[in-house]
Amino acid sequence: VALEFLFAQLQPDKDTVDTTPNCGNMLAAVVPFALETGMVGVQGDQSTFRVLTLNTDMQCDITVDTKGGVVQYEGTARIDGAPGTSAPVVINFLDTAGSVCEGLLPTGRVKDTLTVTGAGFEPFTLDVTCIDNGMPLVMFKATDVGRTGYESVADMNADAELKTKIEALRLQVSLLMGLGDVSQKNYPKMTLIASPQNGGAITTRTFIPHTCHKAIGVLGAVSVATACLTKGTVAEGLAEFDRTDLMTLAIEHPSGEMTIMGRTENGQLVDIEVLRTARKLMDGAVFASSENVAT
Repeated sequence: VALEFLFAQLQPDKDTVDTTPNCGNMLAAVVPFALETGMVGVQGDQSTFRVLTLNTDMQCDITVDTKGGVVQYEGTARIDGAPGTSAPVVINFLDTAGSVCEGLLPTGRVKDTLTVTGAGFEPFTLDVTCIDNGMPLVMFKATDVGRTGYESVADMNADAELKTKIEALRLQVSLLMGLGDVSQKNYPKMTLIASPQNGGAITTRTFIPHTCHKAIGVLGAVSVATACLTKGTVAEGLAEFDRTDLMTLAIEHPSGEMTIMGRTENGQLVDIEVLRTARKLMDGAVFASSENVAT
């Protein structure tokens, strides 16, 4: 392992910091930062380093463009939901299964049938897939909660009844996943799925955990892709893709799609890769004289 990384999740409306979960998006900044600060050295036109996420002991290999002996940020890689284009940052996830939970399928089953009860709505029954391939995720068909799965982010966030149902489901299913009381946690993420609309593999709407995401988190997309590749999950019959040894799955979300590369051997998933980008925002330091510091 060349680098270690600790992710801290802040809450916009609370004074809490959570270092339990991973974050695939922030991983894209780790190697560029390490190269910029001299923690590691350039290897050639491309530089690849193994990174350990301390939150969950997850390892991945991250490759960045270093032509000319420096980190390159300009390029043609494009990500839906992010402005402009940049040089690619390729993340190859090595051991993401069971990042927070005990294993890839925390309940021991590819699909569970639950009856959800709570205040403000009639009890309802639905099938869910609980999966953790880098991010604890609960997936269920949008139609099972009376929605299409194609609603806008604004409509999802304004849907008080839906959010109440999803939170009741989250609190209930987390016990089956071995996560205990998650009322003060950001996970598991809750993902509504539907058939793809724009040529991708599947359509998603993800709540993290109470607000609908404008796109989808990297590790959330990895978990969704893994469910698509696993027979018997709630994605079966909805997901559309060509099953080969090396597959490209476009996970559709409100801002476009996120492409996940999956490689299998003998029908078993052995490798997941995702493309991200990063750009340098600022580099500075303030050195204050002790005589000018108020005490």
